[in-house]
Amino acid sequence: MGASRISALVLLGHVDHGKSTIVGRLLADTGTLAEGKLEDIERMCRGRGMPFEWSFALDALQAERDQAITIDSTQVRLRVSDREILLIDAPGHEELLGQMISGAAQADAALLVIDAGEGVRAQSRRHSYLAGFLGLRHVIVAVNKMDAVRFAESRFADIERAICGDFVKLGLVPAAIVPVAARDGDNLTVRSARMPWYHGRTLLETMLAVPPHPSAHDGPLRFPVQDVYRFDERRIIVGRVENGILRAGDTLLFSPADRIARVRSFEAWPGPAAAEVPAGGLAAVTLDAPVLVERGDVGSRVDDAPPLADSFRTHVVWLGEKPLAAGRSLRVKVGTAETSVTVEAVESGFDLEELTEVRRAEVRRGEAAWIRCRSDALIAIDPYSSIPRTGRCVLVDDSLTVGAGLLDLTGCRTFERHHSTVVADVTNVDHEVSRELRAKRYGHRGAVIWLTGLSGAGKSTVAMRAERRLFQKGYRAYVLDGDNLRRGVNSDLGFSAKDRTENIRRAGEIAALFADAGLVVLAAFISPYARDRATARRAAGAQFHEVFVRASLDACEKRDPRGLYRRARSGEIAEFTGVSAPYEAPAEPELELDTEQLSADEAVERLVAYIDERLRVDSA
Repeated sequence: MGASRISALVLLGHVDHGKSTIVGRLLADTGTLAEGKLEDIERMCRGRGMPFEWSFALDALQAERDQAITIDSTQVRLRVSDREILLIDAPGHEELLGQMISGAAQADAALLVIDAGEGVRAQSRRHSYLAGFLGLRHVIVAVNKMDAVRFAESRFADIERAICGDFVKLGLVPAAIVPVAARDGDNLTVRSARMPWYHGRTLLETMLAVPPHPSAHDGPLRFPVQDVYRFDERRIIVGRVENGILRAGDTLLFSPADRIARVRSFEAWPGPAAAEVPAGGLAAVTLDAPVLVERGDVGSRVDDAPPLADSFRTHVVWLGEKPLAAGRSLRVKVGTAETSVTVEAVESGFDLEELTEVRRAEVRRGEAAWIRCRSDALIAIDPYSSIPRTGRCVLVDDSLTVGAGLLDLTGCRTFERHHSTVVADVTNVDHEVSRELRAKRYGHRGAVIWLTGLSGAGKSTVAMRAERRLFQKGYRAYVLDGDNLRRGVNSDLGFSAKDRTENIRRAGEIAALFADAGLVVLAAFISPYARDRATARRAAGAQFHEVFVRASLDACEKRDPRGLYRRARSGEIAEFTGVSAPYEAPAEPELELDTEQLSADEAVERLVAYIDERLRVDSA
């Protein structure tokens, strides 16, 4: 590319308003069209018995020629002097709204095409809204097919007034409104003699005035992991650099697990690898430490990482057949990551006919709205206003794309990071006493018995009594209680969401060490979030056993042994699980103890029987 400057424009407009014709003619008039292409189009049109069609210079798919509509986003490069304009021709048909959004999401500016004969239609208004929705504040309007209205200045003026009126409602200002007749080239690259009343720039001049695309190379590094491959002893991390520049020797933080390692080398097949990969490039790297990196993780620099959140807002255009409402469960894709979310609220909608904000309880197909979602796991999220390339999401239902939106974290909680750093000169210490030898000596295997449930469900009571019964049976057992940990190792932590996450992380690591030493650890923690319990499970691996101590909120409030629910209801305790903060019940625990149906002693006996069955071994 050399020193050329690039602008990316998406073409928007109602089907048959002439977007593809404009691009085809521009390609020919600027000398960008491939050699022999015009002759190919002439032969094709003669064979079909139809007039010369400029749009065939752009439409790449046979299906498009047969249906006479563009059905996918097609990109072409228009080169003029030291400038390069990337034209993204997106489909205008209402049924293909998803593809249109996909194309528009890659642009810096928009070219909205309107048929002079038909004027501003509902779909034109929708596309104007989408331009603003996607942050494309630089919008050029081409009023096409002026030949069909006899190049009438009055008709152009009427459309110009309608466009400006709509744009005012949307908070947009048209960069230019240009009358053109694309088929004959009027006002595309040269001024039209048939419209002497127009004194503005040609369409090409207007497009060249769009500010060049800002380089993503200088921004924060974002390297979403696409996959992890294993060759010999190497683990190769593969993905596309979405922002910034990835260099050999860079120290990377992989979110959301926050594991740190350094880029040891780039891999390439065949031939030598580059020393760096800029935004838009594919990278395959090896790391200097055996950290766990998975598809969906995002590599960044430690001091400029994406925020971590378990809830977010998104300005979404809904494409699903069924209306979207609060309580709906979906999957969200952010970069290469995918996780389950629940729609907590539809905050506000937008009437695409009247171009006004409205209050609505649900969002129908083709409508737009702000919604708030809560995820099942922490997600690395860049707000669209910060990094547009990574600040978008896709909503999926039963493998079908049902929504596309821009991410926002206004009013959403984010979590502090607790970096897990592994460096090359730190290695695992192998004990000379194995787990198997300890198990034979003790008569049982080590384990983490993780008791989770609401405050008042009976976790600590069951854990303490089970510890005594196990001790009587010869087990080396110990209760790891949340309150006891907070008096010592976790005394520096409060009760905010981020501190609770760190509290459980530390507890999980400590419990895993105890289990590795051969103890049966009874860990009694509310641990309300599934993602935090998953972190504890990863720390202990196969030694982890999740026990759900089940009791309804009503039953726990009636017990309320320490008066915590009463204080939470009165507002003395903020973010109290079950009252002002959620509890995510285990989906598939290894054991469930319903303390509304079982007495404390019955629950203990069931727990001890479970441990006997799974952990007992023959002693040496």
